[in-house]
Amino acid sequence: MPLTTTDSSIASLIQKEHQRQIEGAELIASENFTSDSVMSAQGSILTNKYAEGLPRRRYYGGCKFVDEIEQLAIDRICELFGAEWANVQPHSGASANSSVMLACLSPGDKILGFDLSHGGHLTHGSPVNFSGKLYNPVFYGVEEQTGIVNMDIVAEIAERENPKMIICGASAYARDWDYARFREIADSVGAILLADVSHPAGLIAAKLLKDPMPHCHVVTTTTHKTLRGPRGGVIMIGKDYPNPWGKTNPKGLIRPMSAILDSGVFPGMQGGPLEHVVAAKAVAFGEALQPQYKYYCKQVIANAQAMAAAFVDRGYDLISGGTDNHLMLIDLRNKDITGKAAEIALGLADITVNKNMVPFDTRSPFVTSGMRVGTPAVTTRGLVESDMEQLVAWMDEAIVNYSNEDALRKIGVAVKAKMSVYPLTV
Repeated sequence: MPLTTTDSSIASLIQKEHQRQIEGAELIASENFTSDSVMSAQGSILTNKYAEGLPRRRYYGGCKFVDEIEQLAIDRICELFGAEWANVQPHSGASANSSVMLACLSPGDKILGFDLSHGGHLTHGSPVNFSGKLYNPVFYGVEEQTGIVNMDIVAEIAERENPKMIICGASAYARDWDYARFREIADSVGAILLADVSHPAGLIAAKLLKDPMPHCHVVTTTTHKTLRGPRGGVIMIGKDYPNPWGKTNPKGLIRPMSAILDSGVFPGMQGGPLEHVVAAKAVAFGEALQPQYKYYCKQVIANAQAMAAAFVDRGYDLISGGTDNHLMLIDLRNKDITGKAAEIALGLADITVNKNMVPFDTRSPFVTSGMRVGTPAVTTRGLVESDMEQLVAWMDEAIVNYSNEDALRKIGVAVKAKMSVYPLTV
C-alpha cells in the first residue's frame, strides 16, 4: 500500500521536504542530490537482508546475491580511486574513521589531527568525540595571516609530539592537501597516515585534485558529498601491505593491513552491513566511472571559484582568499553578523548554508563568526558560473537585510522562481 495511505503524517512531511529541496538553493558543502537509480537501490528489498561478515565469508545464509552486490561496490570504488582494497560497509565517514582507529591504535595513543575550529572534523580528535575521549589528541591548524596549513609547522609539531597517527583532511578547508609531504612527516616519526577525503573525494576521483592513494597508509571517505551517492562511508588502501605497527592475530602472526581494517569494521565497530545502502553505493560508484561525471566535477570547481570571486568582489573575507575545491569558508566579522544570524536569514530567503567557526574564532560553535558554502548540490541541478553570481547577489542582500523578514521573504520568492525550473536529481 502507498505511504500516503499507511502513514499520511510521514508522507506529508516527506512531500514538504521534497518541495523545500526543489524550491531552495542548497549551498551546504556536504550535501548533494542522488540519482533516481541510487534512491531506487537504497529503497529496495535489500533492506530485509542480514549479511554480517564479508562477501563469501558471512555469518548468515542466503547471501549469494548480496555478496555479488557488495563485490561490485568494492570493485567499482577500487577502480574509481586506483585502490587495491576497500571496505564499503561503514555506515558513515565517522564510523569509517572510528573503525580505522580501532584497528590501528590502542586507547591513549597520540593522534595529530587538523583542529576542528580551523576546519577539521569531529573525528580527528575533538574532545567531545570518541576520537578525543579514547585517544590523546594534539592538533595542527592554519596560519592566521594566510588561512593555509604550513607544512613546516606540521613537521615541527609531529617531531615534538611523536604521534602514532597523523590525519590529513577537513570539513571546512578550501585548499588542496600536500599528501606527499604529510607522508614524509609521518615516516619521520613512524606514524600511520590517514587521509580523510570525505569532502573532495569526487574531485580526487575525477583527477582534479591531488591523489592521496600513493602516499597515505589508509584513505577514508563518505559516499555522499561530491561523490553524489547515498549517505555512507568507505575505507581504502592504495596497495595492501603487512601491518608495520605490531598488531598480530591470536597466533602471533603479522596480518596484512586489509585484514586488520576489515576486522576494525566488523566485528570491531559494526554488526550487519546495510546492504541496501551498499547497493546504492555501487550504483553511485558506477555513475562516477562514467565520462560525464568528470564534467560535473569540473563544473563544481568552476562554480565554487566563480562564487568565491563574487564574494570577494562584494567585500567578503574568505579564509585563504579563495578555493581549490568545492567549498569556501567565509569570515563574516567584517559584515557585522554572526554565522548563526546569517544562516537564519539566508534560510528565510530559501538559501541553505551552515554556520561555521573560522580559524581563531572568538565565538562559540553554536554562534560562530563564519559560514561554509559549497557548490556540489546546485551544480548537480544544472547551475553554472553566471548563476553563482546571482546567488551571491541574493546572499549579500539577505545578509545586509538580515533583520528585515519581509525583505528576506521577497528574496526567497525570487530564489524559488529560479530554482523550481531545475531538476532535483541527476
